[in-house]
Amino acid sequence: MITLKSSEDLVKMRVACNVLKLVHQELRAMIKPGITGVELDKRAEEIIHQHQCQPNFKGLYGFPATICVSINDVLVHGIPNNTPLKNGDLVSIDAGCAYQGFNSDGAFTMIVGEPLSDLHQQLVDITKNALDHAIAILKPGVRIGDIGHVIQEYVEGNGFFLPQEFTGHGIGKELHEDPHIPNVGEPHTGLRLQAGMTICIEPMVQIGTAKIKMLSDGWTPVSVNGLPSAHFEHTILITETGHEVLT
Repeated sequence: MITLKSSEDLVKMRVACNVLKLVHQELRAMIKPGITGVELDKRAEEIIHQHQCQPNFKGLYGFPATICVSINDVLVHGIPNNTPLKNGDLVSIDAGCAYQGFNSDGAFTMIVGEPLSDLHQQLVDITKNALDHAIAILKPGVRIGDIGHVIQEYVEGNGFFLPQEFTGHGIGKELHEDPHIPNVGEPHTGLRLQAGMTICIEPMVQIGTAKIKMLSDGWTPVSVNGLPSAHFEHTILITETGHEVLT
């Protein structure tokens, strides 16, 4: 069910989103060669609790950690571990928290140290730009297919690939609400956005192929060719005249 948020709901969502911004800011500063996913996860949970919020990933569908740490060919949902990051790794952090029952969600990808390839930097830049381009069109009346079309046209036009198994989503009292927001789409099709909707848009992009395979842990999708992936996400409010990026 799609829910339109009241002004009281949005006060709580903004708290959760502002705390998530703090988490992202600190984790970006921590990501250097030698840091581990477990250390990043621990710090994220500390920040969330320090600001009277709750981790909303931990335990969701059985997920064992506060954040997802997806390294190199892991597309999303990577489980933090004790393997130190090394120079040139691509690491995607997907995190969220809840405040008084309302959720935030957001992701970014960065290269640890220096990129090993211009293609890796291009992958990160294209994925971030795809999200920015999609956000730029948001306003009441825009359709879900328009969002996916903007992402698909930009990403594929630059020679990269979009797995279709995972999508963006609505967000509010639940971390994952209707509607689904695919990263591919036909323009002028699908549900129309309304003021008061809160959504997450999250392009996930691969090099060379859109195909993935699932690892035996049941959580981790990886690119079939072993090349790196990137992932960016924001929580966004649709306003009467346009949009507001909450994260």
